[in-house]
Amino acid sequence: MDKFLIKNTTRAEREKIVRDSLGYSDICCEDTSDGYDMYQPYIDGEKEISEITASYKANYVSESLNDFGNGRCRVK
Repeated sequence: MDKFLIKNTTRAEREKIVRDSLGYSDICCEDTSDGYDMYQPYIDGEKEISEITASYKANYVSESLNDFGNGRCRVK
């Protein structure tokens, strides 16, 4: 959505977007980094969320394909 683009948000808003979407606001976490670090480039205004997600998906698929080739895939 356009309202989440870097050009349409402040750094503080982007940080809140990430915290809210990871559920940190709901559980009152102040000092946690699980998942949060992945979105730091978005918070810093360097990459859009869609770019980070696409990169993560590409890496995940690549690792999954490597597991299949190494006989680690348990799909029958």
